[in-house]
Amino acid sequence: MREPLLKVEGLKVHFPIRDGLLLNRQVGAVKAVDGVDLEIAAGRTLGLVGESGCGKSTLGRAILRLSPVTEGRVVFDGTDVASLKGERLRAIRQDMQMVFQDPLASLNPRQSVETILTEPLKAHGVKYDRRTRVRELLEQVGLPASAAQKYPHEFSGGQRQRIGIARAVALEPRLVIADEPVSALDVSIQAQVLNLLEDLQQQLGLTYLVIAHDLAVVRHVSDDVAVMYLGGIVEQAPSDQLYDAPLHPYTKALMSAVPVPDPHVEASRERILLRGDLPSPAAPPSGCRFHTRCPFRQAERCDTERPLLRVVSQGEASHRVACHYAEEIASGVIRPRGDAVVESTPA
Repeated sequence: MREPLLKVEGLKVHFPIRDGLLLNRQVGAVKAVDGVDLEIAAGRTLGLVGESGCGKSTLGRAILRLSPVTEGRVVFDGTDVASLKGERLRAIRQDMQMVFQDPLASLNPRQSVETILTEPLKAHGVKYDRRTRVRELLEQVGLPASAAQKYPHEFSGGQRQRIGIARAVALEPRLVIADEPVSALDVSIQAQVLNLLEDLQQQLGLTYLVIAHDLAVVRHVSDDVAVMYLGGIVEQAPSDQLYDAPLHPYTKALMSAVPVPDPHVEASRERILLRGDLPSPAAPPSGCRFHTRCPFRQAERCDTERPLLRVVSQGEASHRVACHYAEEIASGVIRPRGDAVVESTPA
């Protein structure tokens, strides 16, 4: 097993809630990220999935210190990024870059593509030939050299995302965090952008953290997958292992909602329905965060004791899960409530 390039330990990002009348008085906190542990080995892609509002994007931004870290460690190649300030933080960002979700919002509309692509090089004092480097970057992402003198509004959504990717790899980083890189694109364009990310990984030796809510996208690009729920990681495993044999009840529910391209299997398989809404991160439930919606809930322990992310099997990468009863659920000793399971029937 390869040593992790990125290791996140006990990471918390809490945003204060202040009194509307007494603005300096904190009355609570939104626990957007609340005790996350994860690892990414060099050269691999970790997909991060979960419902909207579970803290995925905040986690990605906190790793790059674009969101404030309340507590915990972000260890990149042996250096705790969470403790860095000033010039040392700016210097390490050359090795850690981000592709944002909305390419139109993340690209300066008043700057030409040439300026957008060379700005990171200037900021980090990298010596380069302007025309040559811009041409190389555009060629890497499949855009013509003539695009250099145009502005973001002159491109399609897919082309703008290619420009955002070119900007992210301009400094030849080691880690790229892609936050919903294809969610704003047409389905016909998504595969092209995903293939581009894979090609760049091979060419440049990149390590990826890909944040997405589309399980099909994550399976296509990821070596490993981490599932996030209400500010915490509930399961992490190699992609095929997690998709074929999910252990956490939340992961099982997510996977059961994905259509299977086989009418015979689709017609007879069980689907797990989650009751209720995602709890507020300002007032998360005690014990297991998922217990209020879990069809496998065992009242006393699940309600009071928060499960730790623990290794349940070893392999190329460990399969880790945060559930007290993962083994019993997998073996069928603990079954879901009857009202939580729906068996599909032929139309």
